[in-house]
Amino acid sequence: MRIVADPNIPFVQEAFGPLGEVRLVPGREIKAEAVRDADALLVRSVTSVNAALLDGSPVKFVATATIGTDHIDEAYLSAKRIGFTSAQGSNANSVAEYVVAAMLEMARRRKFRLRDKILGVIGVGHVGSRVVRNAEALGMRVLVNDPPRARAKKTSPFVPLEHLLAEADIITLHVPLTRQGADATFHLFDKDRLSLLKNRQPILINTSRGAVVDNPALLKAIDGEWLGGVVLDVWENEPKISPELLEVVDLATPHIAGYSFDGKVNGTQMIYDALCDFFDIKATWQPALPPSPDPRIELTISSGEDDEEVLRRVVHRLYDITADDAALRQNILTFDKLRAEYPVRREFFNTRLVLRGASEGLRAKFAALEFKMD
Repeated sequence: MRIVADPNIPFVQEAFGPLGEVRLVPGREIKAEAVRDADALLVRSVTSVNAALLDGSPVKFVATATIGTDHIDEAYLSAKRIGFTSAQGSNANSVAEYVVAAMLEMARRRKFRLRDKILGVIGVGHVGSRVVRNAEALGMRVLVNDPPRARAKKTSPFVPLEHLLAEADIITLHVPLTRQGADATFHLFDKDRLSLLKNRQPILINTSRGAVVDNPALLKAIDGEWLGGVVLDVWENEPKISPELLEVVDLATPHIAGYSFDGKVNGTQMIYDALCDFFDIKATWQPALPPSPDPRIELTISSGEDDEEVLRRVVHRLYDITADDAALRQNILTFDKLRAEYPVRREFFNTRLVLRGASEGLRAKFAALEFKMD
């Protein structure tokens, strides 16, 4: 078997090498010439998979090690009877933990407590549902908007988007990028929708896709002080992002919210299993994950110390979102390099906490965030 793969897929050689010849090609360099003799193609979100890439090739199977699929022409693959899979849900926990880190950092900067705020979650699939769980564990009131799920469930906790925008103190986006239909999300937050926020000035977090928010309109909204803060992990025109927008957002990261080591390895496992199933090959590979660099944290909680400050200190120790922000600001042209060379970041469940003097409430919050507790 001949396999063309993005080298940013972790363990790609170890997993797929025993199945045949694996040729590694950087994602943005995967063009028609690269797949002219390939049986399978493994990509991430930076590679557009469509007729221009695959026409005339022998590719029989395509996999993306990502939860998003807007870079894949699924109708074309179906028409050509090319097998396809994505890694739905693989890095959902990684993104949800990023949102926790972002909210705790914004709370520190703006001097508020999360438990006093209302969170609006737009899109409650794999990622959004975890964000809801985490936010409720932190004591936040949560409003959710997801029109397709609202229609399917009839009775549900969902609220109209206008209701959410009128009440939420923090808004976080977890929708796919779609350009057609009643629920299209392309420029879901355009100038008109952003203008609805100026009375409440909420914090806006986008970890979904850059074009869900009209970036030039967002720049004007920030200039007009319509928002109380902005956290962007995704941008229009990646990797050529707006330097003007980068300068004025509060936290800026290079599309790495889902880049925990655990999440990326989950994605590799999922596409490996799917490829083996498609080609009727016995799946034998299992990743051997190294231990966390911070497997155990011991803390003594001071009398009167605020729970959220303790949470922020622990989360910051495991994932310093401000370091990712600083790295992107130091050189905007390194967007792709920062992603390709992203350091190992482990999810919270890899760390065991020993808390002395902690209240049961604080212990419950850490447990809800999936820390191991002693």
